[in-house]
Amino acid sequence: MTCRPLAGALALATLWLAATLPAAAAEKVPIRFTLDWVYQGIHGPFLLAKEKGYFDAEGLDVTIDQGEGSAATVTRIASGTYDAGFGDINAVIQQAASAPDTAPVMVYQVYNAAPFSVLTKADSGIAEIADLAGKTVGGPASAAATKLLPLLLKANAVDPASVEVLNMQANLQEQMLLRGEVAASLVFNVTSYVNLLSQGQDPERDFHWIDFAANGLDLYSNGVMVSRRLATEKPEAVRGLVRAINRAMVEVAADPALGVAALTAIEPLVNAEAETARMRFALARVIETEEAKRLGLGDLDDARLGRAIGSIAEAYGLERSPAPSDVFDRSFLPPQAERMPGGASQ
Repeated sequence: MTCRPLAGALALATLWLAATLPAAAAEKVPIRFTLDWVYQGIHGPFLLAKEKGYFDAEGLDVTIDQGEGSAATVTRIASGTYDAGFGDINAVIQQAASAPDTAPVMVYQVYNAAPFSVLTKADSGIAEIADLAGKTVGGPASAAATKLLPLLLKANAVDPASVEVLNMQANLQEQMLLRGEVAASLVFNVTSYVNLLSQGQDPERDFHWIDFAANGLDLYSNGVMVSRRLATEKPEAVRGLVRAINRAMVEVAADPALGVAALTAIEPLVNAEAETARMRFALARVIETEEAKRLGLGDLDDARLGRAIGSIAEAYGLERSPAPSDVFDRSFLPPQAERMPGGASQ
């Protein structure tokens, strides 16, 4: 008889736990996050943030899906299918110009320099943009690098009519360059770098990379963007998302192998060595720029963004140029001291 009150108390406690634990779990904010492409080394920070529980610590339930292209991230978020993602700020600019109410907003800039490059063989005789006059270059018709080529040529006093553009599929760019079918290829360098490695080439020794960013077309590129609805209705969730990603980004910048380990944990068949090389290349080429070292990871320069918006408006014939504040919102960034790169690319 004396055990009944204790048994009753235990039963009540069990019922209370059963009722409260699911409710506590339900308090986490669900965020559907889309990448720009299939899993790669560059996605290490996002995967590491999930693996190490950084999203959980911020009260977020983040689901990460593979993507279909940097620009597709924008349409996925604008349609409401995803809440956030990793994609191209230049596509955000275009969306903000035509449909500002549904355009995502960039909240953490990752590629401080756009990874658009003119790729040539080291023995091609092409060392600068002026050398493209009279040559045939290859690139996918819809790719940003191809669309921006006329502006790049004009910025270097080269008549666009003097350069022939051969449209090709993205997966044939390096092959056609190697076969001599084009003198140069218009590439997304963090992708092309690993494509060359997979074909037994040495991207450092045997090729010359002429970056758009260093030759008069100083654009930004991929970063973390969120839907305007999420930013407006759940700003603390966005701050938590950015905080978690930045925490992992700083760790990966200091040791790229950490991000690749998080990648291979879910995709064991990827080439870990090649993906580590991709991340190191990205850090050195497009992430840890002088501007990023000055402002911290995730931020950008408004005046430079304004010039970039003008370039995109001209290249794509936009009817209006959105303001930098329509495209990028730094209010969600952690303090600058928490965003300083570690110099892993040195």
